[in-house]
Amino acid sequence: MYSAAIPLEVAVMPQTFGGSDVCLFPLTQRTTIMASLWRSYQALMSRNPWTVQILTAGSLVGVGDVISQQVIERRGLRNHSLQRTTKMMSIGFLFVGPVVGGWYKVLDSLVTGSSKRVALQKMLFDQLGFAPCFLGAFLGISGALNGLTVEENITKLKRDYADALISNYYLWPPVQIANFYFIPLHHRLAVVQIVAVVWNSYLSWKANRL
Repeated sequence: MYSAAIPLEVAVMPQTFGGSDVCLFPLTQRTTIMASLWRSYQALMSRNPWTVQILTAGSLVGVGDVISQQVIERRGLRNHSLQRTTKMMSIGFLFVGPVVGGWYKVLDSLVTGSSKRVALQKMLFDQLGFAPCFLGAFLGISGALNGLTVEENITKLKRDYADALISNYYLWPPVQIANFYFIPLHHRLAVVQIVAVVWNSYLSWKANRL
């Protein structure tokens, strides 16, 4: 029996399914926990924006690789390559986070304002100028970390680059218009990387398909 001092809506209520007890967190409690985590993230972001952005990017690149291995490639936990996930996270920490975060700062200084027209201009700069270079560098770095020779890496880029770039254009233009128009600068990398969990899964599969 629950103490009367504990409000019913925040108590963890056991429910029985198939003969076993499962504890379900009520929606109000889950919402409170998520709101608290988001406030903590915002506080860290305001104190150390650069560090938090890089850590967020690296972690979510790692999540993308886990999804790639388990959902796309169906390796199973026993055959999961921790070495590969570590490599992808290192690319996230040392390349994706600093480069994308730095690019957003440069882009904000090049194209100022917050109108819809400005958001469209930023998206065009991002997708026609930055994205093709970034994607090629990402695939090239991934190939090098996988031990490919220069010739093998060039061959792989010729095979995969155009397909990856076309896939990029299916996803990112509308996301980036919304990102540049609605999201403050210091949260843009985080928003992109959250959306990019799916994209990172695809990129990880593409980058590691030898």
